[in-house]
Amino acid sequence: MLNDHYGRKITYLRISVTDRCNLRCVYCLPPEGVVWQPHQAMMRYEEIAEFVRMAAGEGIREVRLTGGEPLVRPDLPRLVGMLSAIPGIEDISLTTNGLLLEKFAVELAQAGLKRVNISLDTLKPDLYSLLTRGGSFEKAWRGILEADRVGLNPIKINAGLLKGINDGELVDLARLTLNHSWHVRFIELMPIKNQESWGPQLPDPQSAFLSIDDALKYFEGMNLEPVTDTIGLGPAKEYRLPDSSGKIGFISPLSEEHFCQRCNRMRLTADGNLRPCLMSDLEIPILEAIRRGESTTELLRQAVAAKPVSHELDQQITPSGRCMMQIGG
Repeated sequence: MLNDHYGRKITYLRISVTDRCNLRCVYCLPPEGVVWQPHQAMMRYEEIAEFVRMAAGEGIREVRLTGGEPLVRPDLPRLVGMLSAIPGIEDISLTTNGLLLEKFAVELAQAGLKRVNISLDTLKPDLYSLLTRGGSFEKAWRGILEADRVGLNPIKINAGLLKGINDGELVDLARLTLNHSWHVRFIELMPIKNQESWGPQLPDPQSAFLSIDDALKYFEGMNLEPVTDTIGLGPAKEYRLPDSSGKIGFISPLSEEHFCQRCNRMRLTADGNLRPCLMSDLEIPILEAIRRGESTTELLRQAVAAKPVSHELDQQITPSGRCMMQIGG
């Protein structure tokens, strides 16, 4: 089993399969873009599966595929099928912007994908296009509905909290749970790399932070009911609206003092680096070892041992090396 120095049991691996994306979200990517990694620098599906097979033997039980946008990588259902066949892997999920879900949801479900998280910060098509620099809200919405139809449940909608941008829609987003068994999760903005201007039509990023405590004020008088049947070690504090089918979650990586105490995850970047903490620049390369035919077991154990007790955002220490889509959130 994989246990770090602080007693946390590591069972969850987030795998970025690409650093490329079909959107250019303002908080994720600088307007000038980034230099893409060459294809030969990316882990091949067989290399990813080889590492996951070893990691499952060490105690990894859940895998989430991320990016960039994972569905822009060709033949992703094939990787899902490879991972679902590995003994010990109990859950495979996907984080996506939803634009390609309408096309691939059936194949993904048939390959063994269990559920999806979809990034959706607004229900307003014009604002969606502005935040994503040209994305189609309607296409993302059709993807969500198709994922729901084929049973990739529970659907989780991830909405970033953006003060002065989407804070007037928090209640509308939460009300999606009244008619759908979806989970809508509000997430505090994390200061990763792209914190310069988002353009003349949007507030300065430094003023856009909205804490969970302030977000909860929008729900005063709505009788939010705390959820006590939460399964697993997810980061969200969950509630329900009365008579709702779904749940509302609040994720507070900055304002919650002991947020990192429940962390059970590692990250694997698309170019083959293990990252013990999203908010630290420390990375342990594994791809070269795989391509040399060497065991990566000790490298995984080394990464777990290097996992910090918490991020250092309260001390204004933020990662400086890569933007979110290069890490794989």
